[in-house]
Amino acid sequence: MGRLVVGLTGASGAVYGVRLLQRARALGVATHLVATPAGVLNVHHELGLDRRGLEALADEAYSPADVGACIASGSFPTDAMIVAPCSMKTLAAIAHGLSDNLLTRAADVTLKERRRLVLLVRETPFNLAHLRNMTAVTEMGGIVFPPLPAFYHRPTTIDELVDETVERVLALVGAGRAQPREWRGL
Repeated sequence: MGRLVVGLTGASGAVYGVRLLQRARALGVATHLVATPAGVLNVHHELGLDRRGLEALADEAYSPADVGACIASGSFPTDAMIVAPCSMKTLAAIAHGLSDNLLTRAADVTLKERRRLVLLVRETPFNLAHLRNMTAVTEMGGIVFPPLPAFYHRPTTIDELVDETVERVLALVGAGRAQPREWRGL
């Protein structure tokens, strides 16, 4: 895998986006980050990182207002895009093709170019608008991937739960050396 676009929004679960950036770097995957202002606020609140610290985890970082950035064009080849975490606001914007900032424009480009788009949606319970937006994104070819933990591997820490989700998502987008734990049966 060459280039991965990572979006980070204001939904709770900033650890997924941060760990995704760290793991992608370890796998040699180039990351292009767009974090919304609410996403940066949440990274600070949940993990104690400021914008500079967050952006240092990516190979390239862009302002959501920079709609002229390279990732806003289908002519810039990327392999996939992951939004982790994905707020319901961002889900709605993607579902309705709003392209109102660089993150949602990059997602729109990902869909129109038939590249893999994975959204780690964070909300519960879902209302009908959430479900309809998830259906719309799925019908467009996106993948809705709520970061729901698996317990059959008997994790003992939150880090293990987060890491397993990140590995599964990276494998899903084709990061060849990602290593989700395989279920081997009972």
